[in-house]
Amino acid sequence: MGFYQSDRKSSTNQQKTAPELLAQFNDPLDCLTAHVMLECSEVLAGVKPANLVSLVNRTRPCGRNLYQLWHTLHRQVVARLGSIEFLVLITKERSVLILCYNRQQLEQQLAHAGIRTLLHKAGYTQNATLDGLLTELKQRIAAHSHFPHEIGLFIGYPAKDVAAFMGLVKLPFTCQALWKIYGNPAESLNLAQNFRCCRERMAELLASQGQIQPKACVSKQHFFCTTNDMEFQLLLRAKL
Repeated sequence: MGFYQSDRKSSTNQQKTAPELLAQFNDPLDCLTAHVMLECSEVLAGVKPANLVSLVNRTRPCGRNLYQLWHTLHRQVVARLGSIEFLVLITKERSVLILCYNRQQLEQQLAHAGIRTLLHKAGYTQNATLDGLLTELKQRIAAHSHFPHEIGLFIGYPAKDVAAFMGLVKLPFTCQALWKIYGNPAESLNLAQNFRCCRERMAELLASQGQIQPKACVSKQHFFCTTNDMEFQLLLRAKL
């Protein structure tokens, strides 16, 4: 198992499974939008700069193929969720991998001096713009069959954990959450719990609706999570 794990496995307490949740939406566009909103819930809530969304080319129990729906309806989904942007990282016959991100938050995340240093050590251009960094990430994913280890820096994982996994700092492996945690696990575990809480809250909101109402689910309020200590995350990264 690698450093990154899909957040789709993060919640075991949802009242409905993801297939059951999506099956309640009769309109294909609503179904696809609901799936994307669930996968991007932490980004929509403002507690994560970016998320990875993987759509597999297969028919789901409800009879829909989200991979095919994305190719035909992605513009409408993007228009509905105007607060975040989408970058297709790689398209294959069996799947498509998409990065959903909040541009302002991701720029702030990747502008941090400690994270820039880590990216530079990983081979990224020192003064690259956000779009330049995303282009480099996309090229690396296309050239390899696995995720580049530094992808955790793009999707908001603690820099100490990413750096330790990459072998750039020496910290003992502590435990496994949504990612491999090194050193003192307390704040990393708290952050992982916040991400889970966002996913569970979004699932509750979607389950309560008969049709998609993006404005009702896209909020800057902190009710999505237990805490939202972004300041602490920056302090944590500054220790590198």
